This record gives sequence, structure tokens and C-alpha cells, in this order.
Amino acid sequence: MLPNLTPDVDLAAELFDGLRAGSIDGEGVTRDAYGPGERMAHALVRAAADRIGLDSSVDVAGNLYMTLPGADRAAKRIILGSHLDSVRQGGNFDGAAGVLAGLAAVAGMKRAGFVPGRDITVMATRAEEAGAWFPVSYPGSRMALGLMKPDGLAIARQDTGRSLADHMKEEGLDPDAVSRGEHALGPHNVAAYLELHIEQGPVLDAEEIPVGIVTGIPGSRRLRAGRVVGEYNHSGGTPRKYRRDAAAALAELAYRMDEEWCRLDSMGHVLVCTFCTLATTEDAGFTKIAGEATFQLDVRSVSPHACDLMFEALHRFMEEIAARRGVHFDCGPETGSRASPMDEGIRAGLKRAAEALGIAHREMASGGGHDAAAFAEAKIPSSMLFVRNQNGSHNPREAMRMEDFAAACAVVQRWAAEAAQ
Repeated sequence: MLPNLTPDVDLAAELFDGLRAGSIDGEGVTRDAYGPGERMAHALVRAAADRIGLDSSVDVAGNLYMTLPGADRAAKRIILGSHLDSVRQGGNFDGAAGVLAGLAAVAGMKRAGFVPGRDITVMATRAEEAGAWFPVSYPGSRMALGLMKPDGLAIARQDTGRSLADHMKEEGLDPDAVSRGEHALGPHNVAAYLELHIEQGPVLDAEEIPVGIVTGIPGSRRLRAGRVVGEYNHSGGTPRKYRRDAAAALAELAYRMDEEWCRLDSMGHVLVCTFCTLATTEDAGFTKIAGEATFQLDVRSVSPHACDLMFEALHRFMEEIAARRGVHFDCGPETGSRASPMDEGIRAGLKRAAEALGIAHREMASGGGHDAAAFAEAKIPSSMLFVRNQNGSHNPREAMRMEDFAAACAVVQRWAAEAAQ
């Protein structure tokens, strides 16, 4: 029989305000990975953990662990966590909501005098926002789990051009220990990982449901340096049949890929396809036919087959467009990640918790990548809980309501108390 527990949402609200004040950057917030913004955020939440009376520690990669001790300290722990870095000019809730939900949950347990059967640890990971800082997925959690290859430490931060290792050293951390394979977590000492996160799309808000139980994190196939090469020529003096227009060729490719997405969607394939950039180069200008254009493509799905179908169409379309328009496509290197289904046992536990609390919920796939994918890759049972959020994510207008956050925290707390027995 679980005691009557209530998360300390007031503590979370205080910390949200502190994070915003410490990282405001115009309208939005910027908490740079392995830099001053993330450093400030980790110091703020660690100070709160110290006030609560949690046991705090930091691993060789700088990930922060704030632990409510359990009755059996040798038992595998439960981890509640997420990240504290943000994109540039982002919102205040992405990532931070998961860390503060964990703190709210364990603070409420401690206030009630509840001692779990095993340790419950709130984890603040480093550098989750790979697209904004380091072009590698989940470096902080991957280093914690021993999944980072040593050559990953040489990857440069995209704004400074300096390596991940250099930035870690600047933070007083030990990249050489990472190279030696030292890591804090694994299936030997973690029973389960749960990550609360704001939903990054409109589904929960549109359906008026506060909480989503995540079924899986998508895999991806990505092109970051695609090019179309045609021929520069005079925009007034060159008839259509003599043109090798790179911009028109790229526009056609984007349109046809969107039509293919629509076709696959009608057949029941769940995926997203985004041309993140479509641009002519600096040599383009008024009165010129574009001789070169560049693009970035991001295809994601929980189903690898759906991603493959889109890339099969991509290569077919490029061949057809190139032959007809006299251009050449160069995809550049392809990157990607594997899909990560979430643990069915944890999902069932979250459903029981939500139903016991009378909190409306639905199951749904994640659209974005999250640290939970790294934990799943490490063979640790992992899952996620989404909380309704207005105005999307990765922008200053993130607008998660605190009453929705409180409902999600209650689900997290009840699940963790049950799982830690």
C-alpha cells in the first residue's frame, strides 16, 4: 500500500524561474552545452538538492546525480531524469521539466517521510541538444553509459569550433577517463530510467489530454550536407530548355518527397520528413540562374522500414530530376540513429499510475530524440512521459501549464514509488 504522496511543485516552479533568470537571452533562453549556461543550471539544481537533503555526485562526464537513499542501497536504482542544456533562443521547459519533475517527486517523498525500497536518483544529463551544440546524439548520457567511442570526444562544438574534450576540460571534467571507458551507469546498477519531457508537437493540446505515455523514440536517416549542382547563367538570356537550374531541381525534389510522405501516410506508415534547409549558395544573386543549391533532410520514424521507403523514393526522384533538368545531386555523408521502443512494463506502470490518480492520458510515439534512447540502447528498461505543452518546442514560446506539469509529476512520483518497492 503506497502512502499518500504529493510532488513538491512549488519547488519546481521556483527552479523554473531561477533557470529562466540565469539564462535569459532576449526573449528566449540559451543554456549552452559544456558552457556557462549549462554550468549555471547544474549549480542551481544541485543547490536545491542539497537543501532537500539528497546525496549529490557528478561523474567523469559532468552528469549530475541527486539521490534519495533507499532501504537497500545495494539494489539497482531507479533514475528519473533529462537534460538542462537548451537550444539557442529556446524555451525554458524543454529538458528542464524532466529534471525538475524528478526533484519535485523525490522532494515530496522526503517531506512525507517515505523511504523507498531502493535508491531513486534524479539525473541531469549533459549536452542532449546535439543539433544546437555537438553533432552527436546524447553525448552526456552516452558517456554515463559507456557508449561513447573515444573519437567522439574530438567532435567540435558547432559555434566555437573547439572539441568536446576541450569543453569538458574547461568545466573541470575528465575526458581521458571517458576514453579509458570509465562510466557510472549500466544494467548492473540501474533498474529503470524514466524521462518526463514536454511534448514537442500539438497532439496533447489539440486533444485536451494532459499526459502522454510514449511508445517509442524514432530512428532517423539524415543528410546534413546535400548539394545540387547545375549551371549559373543569365536569368533573362537563357531559355528554359537550356537551363540547368539547381534551385528549381531542389524545389521539385522537396515537393515530390512531400507527396511521397502523403502517400505513405495514407497507407498507415507513421513518419516525418523535413527539409530543414533549402538554400542557394553565396554565389547566387538577382539576374542569375542558381548553379548550386544546398539542403538538409531529416526523415524520422519508429519504423526503420518507413525511413527506408522514403530514402528509396529520394534516390529515385533525384535520378529522374537530374536526367530531366541536367543537374547533379550529391547527398554527402548520411547520419542517423536507431529507433528505440519504450519498455512495456514501465508503460503499463505509468498507465496504472495515471488511472489511479484519475489523470487523462494517451499512448503516443515521440517525434524527437531523447536521452531515454541511449538508456534503451544500453539495455536498461526505459520509458518517457510527455506533458502537454503549447506552441511547440525549441522556441521561446514554449508554454507548458503548471497544472499539467503537476499532473505529470504525480504520475512520475506514483510510478517511482511503486517501482522502488
